[in-house]
Amino acid sequence: MIVESKGVRLLGELSAPEGARGLILFAHGSGSGRLSPRNSWVAARFNEAGLATLLVDLLTEPEAARDTLTMEYRFDVELLAKRLILAAEWLKARHGFPLGYYRASTGASAALIAAAEKPELVAAVVSRGGRADLAGASLPLVRAPTLLIVGGADQEVLQLNEEAQRRMTATTKLVIVKGATHLFEEPGKLDEVAKLSIEWFRQHLK
Repeated sequence: MIVESKGVRLLGELSAPEGARGLILFAHGSGSGRLSPRNSWVAARFNEAGLATLLVDLLTEPEAARDTLTMEYRFDVELLAKRLILAAEWLKARHGFPLGYYRASTGASAALIAAAEKPELVAAVVSRGGRADLAGASLPLVRAPTLLIVGGADQEVLQLNEEAQRRMTATTKLVIVKGATHLFEEPGKLDEVAKLSIEWFRQHLK
């Protein structure tokens, strides 16, 4: 499907199971996109739990092609946040679901900036191994309940998330997945992330 607004055209994959109770907008980071096998797997678990999902590329096709060569956009969190807001507004205009953001890596900071700038759009946020610290001055402005999930073996990112949590004023929870590294590639760890995320969204998407 195509998310098109304000002269920007983004590609996405929307899945809405019958009777869905909310819609989760995936915010990718560090060169990842809507076709990421890891995020697609998590999205399928969300669908099974009755949550609709939209996996959307936050870069246009020309930008993505350029970024593959130069990596100039993947760390532009302000641009990614604006695109996330654009996608969220597009969804709100077409669907009545309460909206959540699920993000990983640098997509974490983009989602938190977006949540701070347009708090009326999002009801809950989940970060998986994300760089929440890169949201900087936006952290205290986030209102949406935020779950930070970090691998126990990902010590640097864990410390950065602990620092980010201390700066936040919204309801936050930091969960450490024991034995998991940054990508949660160890057996069963990504499944644990999905279960934690589903529980958080079910609690806060009302």
